[in-house]
Amino acid sequence: MSSTNSSDALVRVLARKDVLALAFGAMIGWGWIVLTGKFIVNAGSMGAVVAFLIGGTAVILVGLTYAELAAAMPKVGGEHVYSYRALGHFASFICTWSIVLGYLSVVAFEAVALPTVVESLFPNYAVGHLWTLAGWDVKFTWVLVGVIGSLVMMVINYVGVTMAALIQRLVTLLILVVGVLFITGALFTGETTTLQPLFSDGAGGIMTVMIMVPFLFVGFDVIPQAAEEINLPYRDIGRVLMLSVVLAVVWYALIVFGTSLMLPASQLGGDVLAVPAAMEAVFDAPWASKLMILAGMAGIITSWNAFYIGGSRAIYALAHAGMLPGFLAKLHPKYKTPTNAILLIGIISSLAPLMGRPAMVWLVDAGGLGIVIAYLFVALSFLVLRAREPEMPRPFRVPQGMLVGVIAVALSIGMAGLYLPFSPAALTGVEWLVFGGWMLLGLLMYAWALARYGKDYAKKMMTHEY
Repeated sequence: MSSTNSSDALVRVLARKDVLALAFGAMIGWGWIVLTGKFIVNAGSMGAVVAFLIGGTAVILVGLTYAELAAAMPKVGGEHVYSYRALGHFASFICTWSIVLGYLSVVAFEAVALPTVVESLFPNYAVGHLWTLAGWDVKFTWVLVGVIGSLVMMVINYVGVTMAALIQRLVTLLILVVGVLFITGALFTGETTTLQPLFSDGAGGIMTVMIMVPFLFVGFDVIPQAAEEINLPYRDIGRVLMLSVVLAVVWYALIVFGTSLMLPASQLGGDVLAVPAAMEAVFDAPWASKLMILAGMAGIITSWNAFYIGGSRAIYALAHAGMLPGFLAKLHPKYKTPTNAILLIGIISSLAPLMGRPAMVWLVDAGGLGIVIAYLFVALSFLVLRAREPEMPRPFRVPQGMLVGVIAVALSIGMAGLYLPFSPAALTGVEWLVFGGWMLLGLLMYAWALARYGKDYAKKMMTHEY
C-alpha cells in the first residue's frame, strides 16, 4: 500500500483568489453556453430562473454544511473525511465514490464539449466517419480534438497545482469580463416581450431544469477536496466556499434572464447555442458571438481543470485509506500531485469523445445523481457530528446548524427523487446503466481493497487529529 510521510505530502500553496477561482470556475464551465436555450424552452424564461433559484438555494444550504465541515476538518478528500468520521467505513466509500462519478462525468463532459465548441468556430471541420451512436455520427477529427484537450489538461495537473491554479485565475477572469459585457448589454437593449412564455409546462418544466442543477453547481466541493493544499485560515475556507456558491447562483440566473431578454424561446430550439446568439443580438455583430464562444471555451478549461484537481484528490483519499487499490495513492516526488489518480482520470476523459455528443446528456444526468447522493451523505454527516461531537472545534460555524442540516438532508432527498422513475425528469435506461456500472465497479474494487488492507488500515490512516 502506498502512503505518504511528512516529506512526501500535499503542500499548502493555494491563496484566496486561487480557491475562489477554482470553485467558481468549476461551477460555470460550458453548460451555460450549450444548455441555456434548452432550459428556457423547457421551463419558460422565468420558469428557468425559478428552477435555478430553487436549486441554487438547495445547493447553498448543502454548501453551508460543507463550509462548516471543511473548516473543521481541512483534510484532502473532503466528503471522504466527514462521512468516515460520522458514518463509518462503507458509508464513506459510497459517498466519495459517488462524488467521483460526478467529477468524472464533468471531466468527460468537457472532453465532449470542446470539439462541440470548436465546431461552432470552424463549421464542418469534423471529418472521417468512425461510427454512428444514438443517431449521431462520430468523426475522427472531432474525437481527436477532445482527446488532445484531455491530455493537455492531464499534463497541466500532473506538473503541479500551482500551475493549474494560475491558469484557473486567468481564464476565470476572462469569463467574468465577457459575462458582465453580455448581462449589462442585455439589460439595456433587451425587450421584455421576448420573455414570453414566462412559464412552460408548469412544475414539470421547472423540474426538468432542476435535475440539471446538481451537475451544473458541482464544483464548490472541490475546495474541501483540495483542503490540504489551501493556504488560508480554516474559517476563511468556509467563507470562500459559500461566496463561490452564491456567485454561481447569481451567474446562472442572470445568464438565463439576459438570454431571454434578447431572444424569444422560438429561436432557441435545436442545436442553437443560445447565449452566443443572444450576445450577437446585444451588439448586432458576429464577432460578439465568437467572443462568447471563446468565453465558453474558457469555461471548459476552468471546469475541466478544477475537476481534474477534485477528482484526483478524492480518488487519492480513498486509496490512501485502503478503500481502493494502493497504487492510486501515489504522490509524485517532485510535483506533490496524485499522479496515478490524474492519469486514470485522463484515460477516462480521453475515451469520452468516442461516444460522441449523445454522451453529454448521459453523463450530465448519471453524474448528477452521484453528486446528490454525496450531498445527502455530507448533510447527514453534518447532523451526526453536531449531535455526537458538539465540542469539536468549528472555525466556521453555521447558525441554527441543526435546522440547516435537517433542511439540507430533506432537499438532498428531494433532489435525488428527481432522478427516480416516477419523476418527470427520471433517468433513462442508458443513464441508469452508466450509474449502475460505475457503482458496481467501485464495489468490486472496494471489496478487493478491504480484503487486502482491512478496516483497521483506514482507522490508522484517518486519525481524528484535525
